[in-house]
Amino acid sequence: MTSLVIAAAQTISAPGDLAANIARHVDVISQAGAQGVNLLVFPELSLTGYELQAARALAIRADDAMLAPLHRQAQGLGMTAVVGVPLAADDDTGRPYIGAVVLGGEGAPAFYAKQHLYGDEQDLFSPGRRSNLCNVLGTRVALAVCADITQPGHVAQAAAADAALYVAGAVVTGKSYAAEASMLQGYSARYRIGVLLANHGGPTGGWQAAGRSAFWADGTLIVDAPGGGECLVIVRQSEAGWSGEVLALG
Repeated sequence: MTSLVIAAAQTISAPGDLAANIARHVDVISQAGAQGVNLLVFPELSLTGYELQAARALAIRADDAMLAPLHRQAQGLGMTAVVGVPLAADDDTGRPYIGAVVLGGEGAPAFYAKQHLYGDEQDLFSPGRRSNLCNVLGTRVALAVCADITQPGHVAQAAAADAALYVAGAVVTGKSYAAEASMLQGYSARYRIGVLLANHGGPTGGWQAAGRSAFWADGTLIVDAPGGGECLVIVRQSEAGWSGEVLALG
């Protein structure tokens, strides 16, 4: 695997406020760029918060002009940034997707849409059908969004496609954190794959997210945030392996 610096952006979203959250993402991307981050992953629906009932009204396209400043910024930093946002419907159902938009590469932004919907999401969104693979500096990366990580077949498919990293933006509560973290650690051990979790750092959409964004490699926890709040969970790769640190966001 090419040497990489990757990070989870553990952020707290302003409910339903795309403009405010985009401005905050610009700031967070800048701080990550100062640390030499190549791949930065934000939580699920980071640009709106986990506001399910408002998602259809807030949905945009991956190439929407509102995302252009983030795309250009990431390009200028040589960074790939994965942001969470509801994506407008492209079929007769009218239901949006829970999207992970990949910014910063050459050409137009790409996106992945959550495949495994949870709870009320099943009545409000369409499941994604696109490939979840992208490349960052020659490293194959598989994207996941929240409940995707609870489906062992999702990561198995990524491993079968030779993904070296499995990265997820999520809303994980304190109640479910231990079980889901154990699952992610198990995937990392079984498939010898690096696993990154980017969780919300505070309440969103009526859920109390636990924070504790983390990274596992070969079944070992490399670094995790101690709790909630806004921070960068940064992981660096060297010949000696992975090392990590947590930096508070300004």
